[in-house]
Formats: sequence, C-alpha cells, structure tokens
Amino acid sequence: MCTPGFVGATNDAKVVDMAGRDTELDEEGWALFEEPKDFRPPTPPPTEVLHTCLDGDVITLRLVGSHPLWGHYLWNAAPTLSTYLEEHASLVREKRVLELGAAAGLPSIVARKTGASSVVATDYPDPDLLQNLAHNVERYGGHVVGFIWGADGAPLLTHAPEGFDLVLLSDLIFNHQAHPALIDTLDRCMRRDGQALVFFSHHRPHLAERDLAFFTLAEERGYVCTKLQEWVLSVRIRPSLLTSSLQPMFPDDPGDAQVRATVHGYTLRHRSRDAEAAPCPS
Repeated sequence: MCTPGFVGATNDAKVVDMAGRDTELDEEGWALFEEPKDFRPPTPPPTEVLHTCLDGDVITLRLVGSHPLWGHYLWNAAPTLSTYLEEHASLVREKRVLELGAAAGLPSIVARKTGASSVVATDYPDPDLLQNLAHNVERYGGHVVGFIWGADGAPLLTHAPEGFDLVLLSDLIFNHQAHPALIDTLDRCMRRDGQALVFFSHHRPHLAERDLAFFTLAEERGYVCTKLQEWVLSVRIRPSLLTSSLQPMFPDDPGDAQVRATVHGYTLRHRSRDAEAAPCPS
C-alpha cells in the first residue's frame, strides 16, 4: 500500500517524510498502515456464459470475476457481431482477422470457427484480462496480444505482415476519447482493401451523437462508413409466452430501453476507387 507522505518505505523502517527528513519507524508503527483483512471485498470468482452458434455448437466463455475495464461482461454487441459473421462467412473465411478490445473474445472465436486463417484477439495488457482471454481463444487456435489502441502495430503485424483483412470492434465507441486511437490502429493494421466491422449500442442515449462522432472522424480520416443493419434485442419472458421483453445491456440504467437494447452494425473501408465500388454485405 502506498502511504501519502512517505517515499521508498522499506522493512528497514527508515523513510523520508514530506520535508525530506529521515524518520525512524518501528514495526508497531508500520502496523498503522496495514489494511484490515476485510478492508477490500474479495475479487469475485470468474463466471461462465454460453453462446449457441447457428450450427448448434455451444461456446463456453469464461469471464473475469470483476474488472475496471468491463471485461467481466459479455456485451450485447459481441453475440450480435458473432452471429453476423456466421451469416456472412465469406467475410472471414481464409482471412486474417484482428479484434480490438476483445474482452472474452467471442467474435474472435466465431471468426476462427467460421474459417479465418488467422485470428488475433487483443485487449489492454492487464494480466488478468489477457489470461482470461487466452483461456477462451487459444483453445480455438487464436492468438492473444496485449495492445493499447493507437500504439505501434508491429506486434500485431507479426501475425499479418501485409495487414489484416478484417478488423472487429465490438462495443468500443462509447469510449469517446479513444476514437482517434482506434482509427490510428485501423490506419496501421488494416489492409487497404480490408474492412472493419463496428458493432455497438447507445448505452447512454443522451450521448448518442458523441458515439456517432466516431464515424464522422473516420470519414474525415479517409474511410467510407456504411450502416449495415440494426437489431433490437429482446428476451422471452417465459418459454410458454409469446411476449418478450427488451434486453438492454444494463436494464436499470436511465434512458429509452429500446434505444439501449438496439445493436447497430457498420462497415468501414478505406476510401479508394476499389473500396467505393465494392459491395457491402447485406
């Protein structure tokens, strides 16, 4: 534990106070700064969620018990994007695929199962997050790399020296300050004839315009952005009932539930004659 006012504290009980003076502190004095055993609640254990593929295969995903980067959730856009990849297998078959902010890595797993020649799942270089991601992805033959958006793409490009054919962004653009860094990563890692799939929900409806500012910036940076589709997620209240309930990511959050339960899908391509002419999947 770091204690304000002390620098370089050691068990020798010699420290420097804020005035720069050496101070002696006995073992009993150090005890004042020890946290009680129950001071912090224990980290929750990992949980598991299931995803059923269109072919009936069931993928078991382990989620970290808790994480400040929200890696302990399976976000709504991830299953939606994964199903989209299955429905449009030509997007991934024999392609090199990169996922940014992969968390539990579901889209990466589905891309690999659907025939991608290589899949690299990335997330923030936090040991717990990456260990969990590796647990999920590596058993399907994918690679896991710790990566900070906007950083040098060389560690990623070792898996795709000519760039990635497909880059997956699932529920990332709610992080508004990261928009430039995400586009920097597309610039450095995506092939000129490649594309990115950006799937997301407006988790905070009052900030929807700021979410969509990602696409405005992408257009300014030389990309063609095309909306593919949107999906309103719902869950059957009871199997015996035909009625269903909207399924936003965080049910108790404020804002219109239908807006929060809707997943939007976009494709981004480099602006070039070939990219403009290439048809978007429907």
